[in-house]
Amino acid sequence: MIFAGYKAECCITYTGLRLKALDAELSFETINAGDAERMSWESLEVEIGNWINVIKHRTDNLVSAERKLCDSVFSKHPLIGRRLFGELVTSLTTRFLNFPNALVWPRQYSMEKLFKFLDIYEALSELRKLDIGNYLSAKELVSETSLVQCKIGETAVSIFSQLENSIKNDNAGRILVPGEGVFRKREEGSTVEKVPENDIQKDDRCLPASPFALKLMKSMDLLEANIEMKSTLYKSPSLRYIFLMNNGRYILHKIKESTEVHELIGHAWSRKRTSELRRYHKMYQKETWGNVLQTISHEGVQVNGKVSKTKLKERFKNFILFDEILRTHSTWVVSYGELKSVLRVSISSVMITAYRLS
Repeated sequence: MIFAGYKAECCITYTGLRLKALDAELSFETINAGDAERMSWESLEVEIGNWINVIKHRTDNLVSAERKLCDSVFSKHPLIGRRLFGELVTSLTTRFLNFPNALVWPRQYSMEKLFKFLDIYEALSELRKLDIGNYLSAKELVSETSLVQCKIGETAVSIFSQLENSIKNDNAGRILVPGEGVFRKREEGSTVEKVPENDIQKDDRCLPASPFALKLMKSMDLLEANIEMKSTLYKSPSLRYIFLMNNGRYILHKIKESTEVHELIGHAWSRKRTSELRRYHKMYQKETWGNVLQTISHEGVQVNGKVSKTKLKERFKNFILFDEILRTHSTWVVSYGELKSVLRVSISSVMITAYRLS
């Protein structure tokens, strides 16, 4: 067509056909701000998941395949091929950016939506890494992607601010939470050491922190204090450590789920948090099973080298503690299957070993 003098028609036809093909390949509907405002969060959450999946797992391959196709079809007209490839990638990227753009404008979001926005932020980082070449509008496209990412970041920071205010004004600490699963419907965050004003500890280093990272750390510090305060409301020390393990495990899981956030915080934080969880676990065992273990121990039941029947009877009477613990703890909730398994294995190990030695 180009040799026959139909260059413009050829380009229009090729671009139109390729855009239709890409639409069919992506199966992703364009959502504008009005659509986003009308949709329920449940529906938006599904669309966010689809969008992230496309960005993270399909876009790079699509762009690479499209470049090869343009180079092949227009092998004798490389300048035309590069221009058409640039136009297609621009159109594709603009369409991708329309979705997060639609999310940041129409409404405010409650705190439980935070991690979805962090996932979007991370996906936009992947979009910025695309090898889109050096065509004329490539720089503008990267700039536009960065701008949208900043908007998503600002939305996340706004949610953080809500979280901070909620924690500061939280008077619900006076009310015990049944089942100890408070974080299941609360938020994210975690414990972390205080850091210098403009630095964050990563592994064994102290690196400059972005405003976003500092905001994250401040929220986590506030949340740590809030959780510790709430844990003191439980009269039972065992229940207090169950509460701390439940919430600590949830925090650690959610932070590790987001690569971007985990990278911001650093592996030193994860190790510290994991160490804290182990400490809670040990204290739970000590507070819960220490007295039971004493009732089946040989120590203290002998007088002048012989077993005292009186002391032995007292031990047997005290063994009712075991039944009381089982009856009480069976009403408590451990939120994570992994934590349940760890507790079961550790308790079984301690009790079975003690029985064998008795």
